[in-house]
Amino acid sequence: MGRLRRSRTHKAQRDTHRASRTRARTKDLDQIQLIDTDPKNRVRLEAQPLDLEKPGLAQHYCVECAKYFETDHALRSHWRTKIHKRRLKELKEPAYTIEESERGAGLGRESRRPNVTLPDPMATLAE
Repeated sequence: MGRLRRSRTHKAQRDTHRASRTRARTKDLDQIQLIDTDPKNRVRLEAQPLDLEKPGLAQHYCVECAKYFETDHALRSHWRTKIHKRRLKELKEPAYTIEESERGAGLGRESRRPNVTLPDPMATLAE
């Protein structure tokens, strides 16, 4: 009488799920805020030339989510989803600057200590 053996299918499912998450990764919020939401770039992205490699021939593109859709109906229904509305709300917040990220890591001006010189231990031995 021993312990029953666990099924090995759980690990395979988790690894497949992890691979699909990285495959479906889209642009980060700061990339969209700095590049795509500029009015000139937005017009260029919404009216792209035909591209046979992209879904829907690159004619149905959501700028905020950085996703292509097969049909105009799919794009319009995407605009009504919670995912799209959540993304719009996140894009309204200002992007982090480099200075803010450095302060968060402890490298900002507030965390710098004045230069303090410690006594040299070798100097005390020589005396």
